[in-house]
Amino acid sequence: MTDLTLHPNRDYSVLRRHPWIFSGAVARVDGAPAPGDPVRVLASDGAVLGVGAYSPTSQIRVRMWAFGAGAAVDAAFVDGRVARAVGARAVLLAEDATNAFRLVNAEADGLPGLIADRYGEWIVCQFTAAGTERWKAEIVAALQRYSPCRGVYERSDVDVREHEGLLPVTGVLAGEPPPERIEIVENGCRYLVDVREGHKTGFYLDQRDNRQLVKRYSNGCDVLNAFSYTGGFGIAAVAAGAASVTHVDLSAPSLELAKTNTGLNTCHVEESRFIQGNVFEVLRKFRDEGRSFDLVVLDPPKFAESKNSLMKAARGYKDINLLGIKLLRPGGVLATFSCSGLMTPELFHKVVADAAVDAGRDMQVVTRLQQAEDHPEGLCFPEGLYLKGLLCRAW
Repeated sequence: MTDLTLHPNRDYSVLRRHPWIFSGAVARVDGAPAPGDPVRVLASDGAVLGVGAYSPTSQIRVRMWAFGAGAAVDAAFVDGRVARAVGARAVLLAEDATNAFRLVNAEADGLPGLIADRYGEWIVCQFTAAGTERWKAEIVAALQRYSPCRGVYERSDVDVREHEGLLPVTGVLAGEPPPERIEIVENGCRYLVDVREGHKTGFYLDQRDNRQLVKRYSNGCDVLNAFSYTGGFGIAAVAAGAASVTHVDLSAPSLELAKTNTGLNTCHVEESRFIQGNVFEVLRKFRDEGRSFDLVVLDPPKFAESKNSLMKAARGYKDINLLGIKLLRPGGVLATFSCSGLMTPELFHKVVADAAVDAGRDMQVVTRLQQAEDHPEGLCFPEGLYLKGLLCRAW
């Protein structure tokens, strides 16, 4: 195995079991490991810190597989990591509340760069780093072994692969190809999912617990579901007895699927509206018209792609929350989210608070929100807490 040595005083994060080593921390590499090959990571004094996957074109030069001396990364090691990740979801499986959940959550499950989501009888994967790309065949075989399915489909069509020197790729990895739509069930609601073309792997599984929470506040309410995608939050609200739901999204195909999903569910609702357009512009129009809602859900896409764009993203989050707060009736509830990993919970809280000040509204935080339990974060990897949210009440 090739040795990779760090500069003096650059081993602190590895000793703290953080899985990323950036290029600036690397002093030298003995040999020429191929992308994804395992390398032994050494401190400047030669002490063995662990084993990681090498990525020569990425700023994240090494993603750690294991810490400490003695680890060997081979097919058996990878198989064991997949088995452990799938086994950790046994509690969720036993509850029978859903047939769609995350099997592997990248760094948190010791498999950096791998996402594996189960939708009914199919597994959908994203390989976003050179290390897991190197072991793709072994990973797919292990997924089939520990979570038997009809097929494994790849959705590695994300921009981050470019930083790893990898091309985007989609297609069948094993078994049968998925149908055009897969029906899933989540806490009594039915959804059709497009795993071939939809966002991420097809559905925002990480919002499962938050959709269930929103149900609690929906009965009899007029609900605004902004950045609605295929209707997740709105349909959950309707199923809980919402008086009306207005879905707003830029994507016409997503709204069409939201309409279809609404029809799948037996819902007592006076009106479900589906408005296609720029969400900022639509909400400004609602504000100018004097529209108001009892419950507003703001679940925008990632605004911050890099540290350089964080402040611009913060302004975007403030603007959309300002609009959402202004549309709330007295006593109304705001469920607001950020999926930008660079946006810390503290900064997001400040952004929403600043929006409330500018709106001239008194707000209380009812609870803080994050991704569902099948999307765990590594305790020593704070970047893993990418989804954060606030459930607030207006006075």
